[in-house]
Amino acid sequence: MSKELANEPATGEDKLIEKALRPKLLDEFSGQRKLVENLQVFIQAAKQRGEALDHVLLHGPPGLGKTTLSHIIANELGASLKMSPAR
Repeated sequence: MSKELANEPATGEDKLIEKALRPKLLDEFSGQRKLVENLQVFIQAAKQRGEALDHVLLHGPPGLGKTTLSHIIANELGASLKMSPAR
């Protein structure tokens, strides 16, 4: 369990370890196979058109992989990701 989930602030080292463990590409992401297949089609189509990917909304309770998928989508498109805290 990450320290953030245990209501303890994560250290810089914790964040580096967590980042290293996250999958970087869709092929490395386990679970939610149908979602991954759809994302692969959307990403491939955007790349072939030479356009940005249309809006993607990831919704659900904590622990489903929304943040991980956001990073993966950015990596697959060769784009950067800027995150802002939810309020």
